[in-house]
Amino acid sequence: MNRIRVIPVLLLKNGGLVKTIKFKKPNYIGDPINAVKIFNEKEVDELVFLDIEATKLHNEPNYKIIEEIASECFMPLAYGGGIKNIDQIKKIFNIGVEKIIINSVGYKNPDLITKAANIFGNQSIVVSVDVKKDFFGKYRCFSNSGKTKVRQNMHDYLKMLENRGAGELILTSIEKEGTFGGYDIDLLKKVSHAVNIPVVANGGAKNIDDFINAVINGGASAVAAGSMFVYKSTNKGVLINYPSQNELIEKLFNKIS
Repeated sequence: MNRIRVIPVLLLKNGGLVKTIKFKKPNYIGDPINAVKIFNEKEVDELVFLDIEATKLHNEPNYKIIEEIASECFMPLAYGGGIKNIDQIKKIFNIGVEKIIINSVGYKNPDLITKAANIFGNQSIVVSVDVKKDFFGKYRCFSNSGKTKVRQNMHDYLKMLENRGAGELILTSIEKEGTFGGYDIDLLKKVSHAVNIPVVANGGAKNIDDFINAVINGGASAVAAGSMFVYKSTNKGVLINYPSQNELIEKLFNKIS
């Protein structure tokens, strides 16, 4: 049995839980602490929290809400949003977070990735990479919540992140995010072949079959989702949910062995 990580990705805005579609139209979901308590009961592998406003507003990470989340969270926790320097990273780790996630600052200041990896270890430094196709149909990386285009081509940028010390990539298809349309398998293939570090598929998952597709055909090392874990269905009635461990074993792990 090949047990991969199945990771809810939760978005924070003004201290509340929201969900976006293609990085737009944030819809309020509820209290993040309540979501954490539910995921604790579901025996979730790992939780990712991303503050989608901190960098845009040039704010520091909201240490108060991070501490509240960490104190309730019984599983490995990763946080990203508003991180600019080593002191902030150290403070977040001291709160009880196991991994930090870097996005925009990794593009502006890749030295921070190297410094953080040297101090805290590669395994705790994750880089979030947001990708969409340009006018010519080529995949391009973006930072700043999908607003700033990375100048380097995707392959060179990803290799740079790996060489700088990133221990893992969370790969999000902007065009798929929040759509329930399945992962961008072609994108996953390109990225998983380009780097030698784990790639977490994110953006578009609707069901467990999408997880299987991401691992077997896309080469993903782990799978992540947002809408699938906060909505009851594509009708988007709010329901914090996660497959049972028996369901994951039967429908996912046994099929990717």
